[in-house]
Amino acid sequence: MCNRIPPSGHPEVNLRPLVRGDAGHWYACLMQPGVREHTSWQLSSVDDLAPLFDALETPRAPTQIRMAVVDRAGALVGSIGFHSIQWPHGTAEIAYELCPAYWGRGIASALCQSVSRWALAAFGWHRIQACVLDTNVASAAVLRHCGFQHEGRLRHFRQVRGVARDFDVYGLIVADVGTASG
Repeated sequence: MCNRIPPSGHPEVNLRPLVRGDAGHWYACLMQPGVREHTSWQLSSVDDLAPLFDALETPRAPTQIRMAVVDRAGALVGSIGFHSIQWPHGTAEIAYELCPAYWGRGIASALCQSVSRWALAAFGWHRIQACVLDTNVASAAVLRHCGFQHEGRLRHFRQVRGVARDFDVYGLIVADVGTASG
């Protein structure tokens, strides 16, 4: 596994490893209005993040990779990374969130593009996908800007706070990287 951290691609933020000490700040970001309703996180307390940190700290080939997004002062303002990593198949699902105070500046697009290209090259993956709530128009625009192709709708794909919701799936394959804008 590659331990490097990619560049953020945006001058207002940096990436660093996400560590257990970030749990409180990360939870606060995930619970902010505007973030919570666009994600499928099933969190009722900061303790619900513990299994994710356990997965990040495993000595085996990880099924998750997650990085903290920090502002110039070093404060956590979001995260980005991969889950559902299938090493034998060279695939993973990207996920990210950003505190609303940082929306509308091109940060999410820069992060998504930089981290996706880095992962394809660093890990030799063939495909990265994203599953986005069908109501999350902003995230869908970020993915399209980064060269992800809309592949369809997954009806009642995941439970979101007790309700089966539809998700749109977007995919990026190595051949698409040269066609991404930005």
